[in-house]
Amino acid sequence: MDFPRAEYEARLNRAQAAMHDAGIDALFLMSEPDVRYFTGFRTPFWQSPTRPWFVVVPVKGGPVAIIPEIGAALMAQTWVDDIRTWAAPNMDDDGISLLSDALSGFSTIGMMMGHETSLRMPLSDFETLRGRLRSAQFVDATRIVQHLRMVKSGAEIAVHAEICTIACNAFDRAAELFHVGQPLDQAFRAFKIALLEEGAEDVPYLVGGRGPMGYDDVISPPDATPLCEGDVLMLDTGATLRGAFCDFDRNFALGHADDAVRRTHQTLWQATEAGLAAARPGATCADLFAAMNKVIGGQSSNVGRFGHGLGMQLTEQPSIIDWDHTVLQEGMVMTLEPSIPVSGGGMLVHEENIVIRDGTPDLLTRRENEELRIL
Repeated sequence: MDFPRAEYEARLNRAQAAMHDAGIDALFLMSEPDVRYFTGFRTPFWQSPTRPWFVVVPVKGGPVAIIPEIGAALMAQTWVDDIRTWAAPNMDDDGISLLSDALSGFSTIGMMMGHETSLRMPLSDFETLRGRLRSAQFVDATRIVQHLRMVKSGAEIAVHAEICTIACNAFDRAAELFHVGQPLDQAFRAFKIALLEEGAEDVPYLVGGRGPMGYDDVISPPDATPLCEGDVLMLDTGATLRGAFCDFDRNFALGHADDAVRRTHQTLWQATEAGLAAARPGATCADLFAAMNKVIGGQSSNVGRFGHGLGMQLTEQPSIIDWDHTVLQEGMVMTLEPSIPVSGGGMLVHEENIVIRDGTPDLLTRRENEELRIL
């Protein structure tokens, strides 16, 4: 497991208290981050869509894992004592009998039904399950689980800090990694290698852009277009360590930068400063958005928000946007990510990772300079 047993016991206790208050008898979970949050079960095998994986968290007692036999040995290394397996894949009964037996004693079953959730099992199997549990009521438990995961423990924050430091160290090597004439895909490859050399376990997310006046989008994979004198190069990484993500970008100019690009970068830096000043317990995500948006002057890009939660997933709840009134709490790990169009060009995005504290937030990333870095 990535954390001591006491970490998972504390998560379970908080969940069960919230379930009791909401009148929920059991949580029925099937997504990778939710299963991992309660069990410590971490594997890249989730990349395969062939097999479903289920965990039941009762309002009293420990979690129950209902999983394919191929995962039994790994799940046995976690703190979960009740592990029930079937030979999967099975087109006739892919764990549904075991699952219905595990849920049969509960009248109110909580599931993830809201924003940023999905059903990770065949819809036909879920309909079969509901048919076998006709006396049970399935209710939305999204708010309970997402709010639990929003606030991180000290142990979780320490891992986020470590992976952010690793990525900062890789970004600090920019002068040796990137150069004029280098194909963009080779720049990406060099940076990914640097992240791994610095200590990242994996780099599941790396996107970016390039152009003399910024870039058109912030989610593109690279092509072989060579970097040119005067280009702005942006790389945005979601590297991981023990299952925890960092998520931030850095902008570099090759040789020189247009004055409009320099001014835009300074404005983004100042907007981030405003976000840092506003990021206090009791403020809302909408407050953070308003503080940064005021500096930017209401200019909009196509990104749509100015940051988000960060954790076992690259992006988690909440969103820093004008309609999200989630109240900030100490221990939330978040990104500040303002973006702005460049006059006569594309756009720039700047991102830092922080943890909300009782007072000034802690920067998990090393703060970028106000002046755009020239390579």
